[in-house]
Amino acid sequence: MNNIVSHKFQVDRANRNKLKGHKSFVLWFTGLSGSGKSTLANMVEKRLYDIGIHTFSLDGDNIRGGLNKNLGFSREDREENLRRIAEVAKLFVDSGNVVIASFISPLASDRNFIREIIGEKDFLEVYVNTPLEVCESRDVKGLYKKARSGEITNFTGIDAPYEPPINPSIEVKTNIEDAEESVSRIISLIKSKLEITK
Repeated sequence: MNNIVSHKFQVDRANRNKLKGHKSFVLWFTGLSGSGKSTLANMVEKRLYDIGIHTFSLDGDNIRGGLNKNLGFSREDREENLRRIAEVAKLFVDSGNVVIASFISPLASDRNFIREIIGEKDFLEVYVNTPLEVCESRDVKGLYKKARSGEITNFTGIDAPYEPPINPSIEVKTNIEDAEESVSRIISLIKSKLEITK
């Protein structure tokens, strides 16, 4: 590590933000599997795209199919999975994009080091607070059924913990509000942070 020297480029994040006409940051969706994170993230990105905001989405299954396909689901591998994702998100923020990240990220300690990597001012936490029984009843991927039968171990919400955020930037409850309402509230939260200039 002593021989690594960061190169300074003439075009920096401020230049890219100016070119794109808005600020860049990370919108991090956390919640149980089946809570609606990816659905909401997709809808938020479409709304932002429609008003000319440059975005990039990072999603758990997609990342594990490529960049992190060599990682399993041990505690150490989960931590490394999130570390890599946070570093990638930070690069995209530097590129001038609003990053929309959807990851269970079950532990407060995980989310804290993600926040440290990305930077407090660039990290907005969206807690998709959907009760376990609702997530399990949806079971879109059939994972809860496998976890209950023992086919999958260390599954968040069943035999591995989920620690709810204490003070998220915004909390949405997909079991009591519809997706459009949740998305509208999220967009309202970030509009001022975007500082749109074009």
